[in-house]
Amino acid sequence: MNYIGSSGRTATGVVIMVMFLTGFLLGTATIDVRTQTTVRPSTPAGTGAGPAVLLLENERAVVEIARNVGPAVVGIKTGDNSDSPEGSGLVVRTDGYILTNNHVVQGAKSITVTLASGREVPAKYLGGDPRVDVAILKVDAGKLQAAPLGDSDMLQVGQIAVAIGNPYGFERTVTVGVISALGRSIPGGGAALTNLIQTDAEINPGNSGGPLLNAQGKVIGINTALITGEGGGGLGFAVPINTAQDVIEDVLTKGRVAVPWLGISYADVDPELATAFALSVNQGIIIADVADNSPASKVGLKRGDIIILADGKNINDSADFQKLFRAKQVGDTMNLGIVRDGKRETVTIKLIEMPESSRNGPTECPTNLPCG
Repeated sequence: MNYIGSSGRTATGVVIMVMFLTGFLLGTATIDVRTQTTVRPSTPAGTGAGPAVLLLENERAVVEIARNVGPAVVGIKTGDNSDSPEGSGLVVRTDGYILTNNHVVQGAKSITVTLASGREVPAKYLGGDPRVDVAILKVDAGKLQAAPLGDSDMLQVGQIAVAIGNPYGFERTVTVGVISALGRSIPGGGAALTNLIQTDAEINPGNSGGPLLNAQGKVIGINTALITGEGGGGLGFAVPINTAQDVIEDVLTKGRVAVPWLGISYADVDPELATAFALSVNQGIIIADVADNSPASKVGLKRGDIIILADGKNINDSADFQKLFRAKQVGDTMNLGIVRDGKRETVTIKLIEMPESSRNGPTECPTNLPCG
């Protein structure tokens, strides 16, 4: 803080100081010198959130979001040895349905939800979809406050974005930014995430599963991952709420999430990889592993096969493949064009439901990047 010494005082400064002290001692009003009108201080609302003050329009919007949506944000702990929330969640129905990231609760032996009131209640995992990193929990805690859901298909770059969550265990932390980009993809082998919302609203470990909201206080995404640079700062990514609603619908109509399964993990093929391994193509996805008794293994797919076509569409990278695969349901078929030992082949695979053993492995980030 900079201070001005006595030698820097002026007559104007003395007048301003007298006006300040007079206003302080009288304590009855402040004077707006631009309009010469009296502005009466607002009476505190008694909410515990501090005195009411004059706010700018965008400030008012964020305050309202924090006040109205904050109570619907919960903390999530897994296991018995955690003292603070490891992730976040969002109440999406008043009867106790909670939306979060799949990687927050995947493989957990027990799940505890901390409500806005501070009350801790056990939660049941109803199902999740690792393809989009979304899961649904259920708690029996009476009627809860639910957050309103928006329409992520209507987003535009530059809109205000507000994130609420529990970074590093600090409950219901609010950060503000904008929608930085849409349709982003994060590489990560078979668990690559696509069609993500990118935001500069700060997201940190513990924010995972918490909401990203628009200026109207409606949920537009579920915060899931972040990229941090050496100089600090970072980029946050969220699953669009319209994508997450498909998982919610599955749980509400079927009681679980039916995830189609191919049974492969893979990596992108690029010119550098193609040169290093003398591959005959320089784009597509190369199979890194094939699960036993999976649809892929039953049609003879093996490590090293390169998928370049799916249902007649070119596959340049994992984002292309994930976009097609995400639209599939259990029982659907996929026609894959592959390159094996320099020769092209076509196989048809019928997708089955992902077994629990593959769905509930160790809790981990769904990408090769740090997770929020």
